[in-house]
Amino acid sequence: MNRQNLSLAEAATQFLAALPPEERKKNQQELNKFVRWYGMERSLRELAAQEVANYAERMEGSSANAMKRIEPVRAFLSYAKKGGLTETNLAVHLRLKKGAPKPASALKVRARGAASLSQEGYRALEEELSVLKRERPKIADEIRRAAADKDFRENFPLEAAKQRQGLIEAQIRELEEVLKSALVAAEEVDTAKVSLGCTVVLQDLSSTAELRYTLVDPREASPAKGKISVASPMGQALLNRGEGEVVEVAAPAGKLRYRIQRIES
Repeated sequence: MNRQNLSLAEAATQFLAALPPEERKKNQQELNKFVRWYGMERSLRELAAQEVANYAERMEGSSANAMKRIEPVRAFLSYAKKGGLTETNLAVHLRLKKGAPKPASALKVRARGAASLSQEGYRALEEELSVLKRERPKIADEIRRAAADKDFRENFPLEAAKQRQGLIEAQIRELEEVLKSALVAAEEVDTAKVSLGCTVVLQDLSSTAELRYTLVDPREASPAKGKISVASPMGQALLNRGEGEVVEVAAPAGKLRYRIQRIES
């Protein structure tokens, strides 16, 4: 296994296995949610600072409760930096915004399971589900082999295999629910205003560089492929805007300004 290119699931399993049993139990649930949200098989090194910052925005409930729920994720991200699994400490971007209103975004849609997916995205999730189901026999075999070691006091392989099994089963249940209730978009979308499924060509007003993004459900987001979530700051700024309009996006370095050059299907 390449230590420098672990998936989120692999890194989380490694982190949890290193914790004392009591700490592991306290951290597991919230960390599993974080891993499932961004994708178990996604490379940890691909995770962007802005995505980590956005994760805090989806927290509901009192600030004390939200802070308690964020701590396991922050500890995991700090561990990743110290262990050389990430180049930067992503934990510093995991901050709650005091008094900030909760956006009515696709995050809430996803929480209810009614995701709005493109046809390509729906097929990708079907394939992801198929891959996860094929992992079941392999994980079961790992557990059987690890359980053969009778010294359960320090049987980290067994614990790691069980952790991974739990993550996979949770992901399978979630994918099955999403696919069952998903709203699949038509291939052609209205381009009068920016909406889910549109491809938007932008001009960065600070550098005149041209950028191209497709707005998708959070499940389909892949910044490396030019697919951004409608729930991201950029996605929220672009929704329902028209060609020629200038939008502002808050970023750690300050406000960024873009002009919408074209909206494509």
